[in-house]
Amino acid sequence: MTAIRVLIADDQMMVRQGFTVLLNAEPGIEVVGQAVDGADAVEKVAELAPDVVLMDIRMPRLGGIEATRIITGADGATVKVLVLTTFDLDEYVYEALRAGASGFLLKDASADELAHAVRVVAEGEALLAPNITKRLIAEFARVSAGPRAPLKDRTGELTERETEVLALIAQGLSNTEIAVRLVVAEQTVKTHVGRILAKLGLRDRTQAAVHAYETGLVRPSGY
Repeated sequence: MTAIRVLIADDQMMVRQGFTVLLNAEPGIEVVGQAVDGADAVEKVAELAPDVVLMDIRMPRLGGIEATRIITGADGATVKVLVLTTFDLDEYVYEALRAGASGFLLKDASADELAHAVRVVAEGEALLAPNITKRLIAEFARVSAGPRAPLKDRTGELTERETEVLALIAQGLSNTEIAVRLVVAEQTVKTHVGRILAKLGLRDRTQAAVHAYETGLVRPSGY
């Protein structure tokens, strides 16, 4: 099995080295490089072709949000970005998700949490920490209700069942939970998720959840 290739982008050397040691000790994960800021991260992604980038938000020269936007917006980009933050409701995380990040991770995460997050993002099969990410996306949708660029909404191309699955993804449910809710096989849910991502031109479930909120398919609770 091919190891998941990881690039760590953070302006703090201790953070980079600490995460490198933790991840290299995990089976199936290899840290292929480190970047000292966003601009360096963009260059290293082009050079090293990692599967996942651990991206700090606040960095000199080029911040993590803009770096994420450049990296995920490149033609044929498949790399996933996992945002590193100090607080679980950091306002900048909302913008990072909109910029193309696949999820976020607290900097004080344990070795197991770090490895799990990298694997989940690499697979693109589940939201990170659904109970937190669901709340994060809902809040992000509320605070970002101001003027924004027109969003190409292709939700109408989905079947009724695919639309139902997309709404459940946005609520933070895993494939297993969706299968139970809809009384179908988990493999059937996986098939639906794959078709949803393909039809909407999205990278992963996190982006699908953001899309569902931004297009109004799902409303943040209480709003």
